[in-house]
Amino acid sequence: MADSERLSAPGCWAACTSFSRTRKGILLFAEIILCLVILICFSASTPGYSSLSVVEMILAAIFFVIYMCDLHAKIPFINWPWSDFFRTLIAAILYLITSIVVLVERGNHSKIVAGVMTMEAAPNHREKGLRIQGQVLPVLLAESMR
Repeated sequence: MADSERLSAPGCWAACTSFSRTRKGILLFAEIILCLVILICFSASTPGYSSLSVVEMILAAIFFVIYMCDLHAKIPFINWPWSDFFRTLIAAILYLITSIVVLVERGNHSKIVAGVMTMEAAPNHREKGLRIQGQVLPVLLAESMR
């Protein structure tokens, strides 16, 4: 019994790592990294806004593990694409609101960087469900340098 489990472990590992090479896996991993960067920026300037980044990073990691371990096929009563879509839509809206609030408040450079990174996170979330026209980062960086 233990030998059969040991033989299936490399196949399981290969199945888990193969998801991280797909477009969805790369986007979810990039979302986790971007949430970590936003968390660091907010922690350095205004810790009150960091809870959104923490919650979104945890939810993205949960969805990453669910898709990586192919649990979405084993739990069919939840519509996983719609769940992921609504998660990213709500996160994009909340990130946009938070970044506007942070950028309206004048503050130090880390606060501006956190606001700009949050504005960049919103198109990352929208890329999965909605499209945004143009680039946000160059405009915000030009405005913050004035």
